[in-house]
Amino acid sequence: MVSRELGGAADDPALDLDDRTLTYGELEREIARAEPTRGRYDVSALPPGEALIQVCAAARRGLPVAVENPAARPHRPGPPPPEAFLLVATSGSTGHPRPLARTAASWYDSFPEFTAITGVTGADRVLLTGPLHATMHLFGALHALWRGACVTDDPASATVAHAVPAVLREIVGRAPHLRTAVVAGIAPDPGALRAARHLRVVEYYGSSEVSLVAARQVPQPLRLLSGVDARTRDGLLEVRSPYTVLGAPDWFGVGDLAELGNNRELRVLGRGEAVINVGGTTVVAEDVERTIAGIDGVVAVAVIGSEHAVFGETITAAVHLDGIEVAEVRRRARRILAREAMPRRWVTVGALPVTAAGKLARGRLRELLA
Repeated sequence: MVSRELGGAADDPALDLDDRTLTYGELEREIARAEPTRGRYDVSALPPGEALIQVCAAARRGLPVAVENPAARPHRPGPPPPEAFLLVATSGSTGHPRPLARTAASWYDSFPEFTAITGVTGADRVLLTGPLHATMHLFGALHALWRGACVTDDPASATVAHAVPAVLREIVGRAPHLRTAVVAGIAPDPGALRAARHLRVVEYYGSSEVSLVAARQVPQPLRLLSGVDARTRDGLLEVRSPYTVLGAPDWFGVGDLAELGNNRELRVLGRGEAVINVGGTTVVAEDVERTIAGIDGVVAVAVIGSEHAVFGETITAAVHLDGIEVAEVRRRARRILAREAMPRRWVTVGALPVTAAGKLARGRLRELLA
């Protein structure tokens, strides 16, 4: 092991990004040369390889590093707390970035348990599938370096991929050596699971604010990580964790509807903001989406509530289709959905609007379907 942040031996491959390859020994030397500017680092506009060098340098020196979307940076009203390591942001489905700061320990302390869950080894090549300012990708890359694996942007050589379900579906056919898919950001839909049926699929649940909360190997249920506690209030999940961002309350409201079961099992029902009230019946948007996504030919689907004078709300479905007509999707959906959950309006789209992290941007979808 080269250092606390780097788990590989000096001659082991560490980075294969941006048409540049570095061993762990070479990466160590690059980290030593990476100087901060005015007592901090800012990698927001850098290519991934150079960004990871400077993030590791910040961790080594105990300095803050900004990893933000350069096109939508959050406003930070003052200097970061002295213990801050990562200065990141979350936009969720609204597209409005909110500044966050976390310590190095809030991620690095979770890496041993994350390793046990995912099975990532130093021999793996871990595929980077999205921008580092989306924290799931930054987390996956830093964990890979801590483990001694190689971080790569080449699907053809990857053995492990961190990806949201939509991206996983797209890369599976280009990654012949892939053995493990680590899915986060949104629960894997039936289409993604079909595409990855020959792989070991690990799903974890969390958020930018609380990091890892629960994980599972599909098809097992999600279970809370050790050291993480959860409760529900009015059906909404609250989490107490050693991995939360700086300044978070002791019990953090994640904003998801959830149920807690025996043996620390967690069932996430969907975003509280995605609950649709149809004539007094509560319909969870993600439940409807998962059901419709299971129909062959449905590439992607999202549903929202639309105002209705009699029922309060009805359901509108936006569907991206391949080889099937919307009338046939509607016919099949009617057989498997409850009456209240059946969309009254169907709109075909070429693609669904997503955030930089690959999550559905419901606010933009509402604007498009207005």
